[in-house]
Amino acid sequence: MRVKKITEVMGCKVYTDSGDYFGEIEEANLLDNKVDGWKIRVGGSVTSLIGGARGVIIPHQFVRAIGDIFVINKSALPSQESEIEEIPEGLI
Repeated sequence: MRVKKITEVMGCKVYTDSGDYFGEIEEANLLDNKVDGWKIRVGGSVTSLIGGARGVIIPHQFVRAIGDIFVINKSALPSQESEIEEIPEGLI
């Protein structure tokens, strides 16, 4: 296993574990000299999922792999179903 410097991964492309393009690494958030999370500039269709924000911070625990690209868990992303609340039939 090769250890990478944080500066080597800046600008790396980020994909979900299902193969969807997510964005590019902008910054690393450090806490007690360890990587706590990654600031990602989102791109493509992901922007509509996160309400038009230009970037998100993904906790490091959701990173599955770091190499030539980053791979993150799709569960780190907000799902469209969780944003839509169903109204019980009796209230309509």
